[in-house]
Formats: sequence, structure tokens, C-alpha cells
Amino acid sequence: WQIMIHGESYKPIVAEAAKKSADKVFNRICVTHLLMDESKENRVAGAVGFNVRTGNYHVFKSKAVVVAAGGASMIFKPRSVGEGAGRVWYAPWSSGSAYGLLINAGAKMTQMENRIVLARFKDGYGP
Repeated sequence: WQIMIHGESYKPIVAEAAKKSADKVFNRICVTHLLMDESKENRVAGAVGFNVRTGNYHVFKSKAVVVAAGGASMIFKPRSVGEGAGRVWYAPWSSGSAYGLLINAGAKMTQMENRIVLARFKDGYGP
């Protein structure tokens, strides 16, 4: 979302195009489980989740599902203390939710993208 095109951020451009092409847009939905297709083996047919503000439950039926929730990055406690405890260079919001969704759906977790192998150095903030 930080890619710049002629001084404009890429995320609002893609979001506007998605809004125009979609029948209905759902925001702030926490997807908790993927739904498997009963007629085709190893195929996802939708998802279920809830709105994080209202608590409303949603069931989504789909032809294709793309999981782009991210891997896990804040699973280890940093060695830094005080002010430095929150100064990490990797994404603090990547909770491993993509792994959880896929494993529960029965995915074989091989060849995952794993760019971050964190080396631990005393009082270090970055790679």
C-alpha cells in the first residue's frame, strides 16, 4: 500500500476500482473460517466471519478465495526494553491469521513465503 504512482498512493486507486466493480462492499470483517466445497475436494467455497464493530455474523459464498492476511511476525518478544520495545522493523500487525485460516481448512503448508528469519541481537532494532 505504500507504492507511489505519480505521487499518488496505490491503495486508494485499487480501493476505488474495487468499489465500482463490486455489488456490495463489506468493511471491517474478521474472517474466522473458510468453508469447503462439498462437491469438489480440496476447494474453498466461501468464508464466515463477523463485523468487528457491530458483531454481525456474515457468511460469504464465492467462486474463488484469495487469502492475503499475512504471515506471523510478532511471535517473539523483542529483547529491547522501555521505549525500544515497540520499535521493530517488521510488521506488528501480522498475527499469523493466514496460516490459521489455511491450516484449519486442511491446506498442506509447504513452500510458504518466508522472507523474515529474524536474527536476535542485543538491543538491535533492525536487520
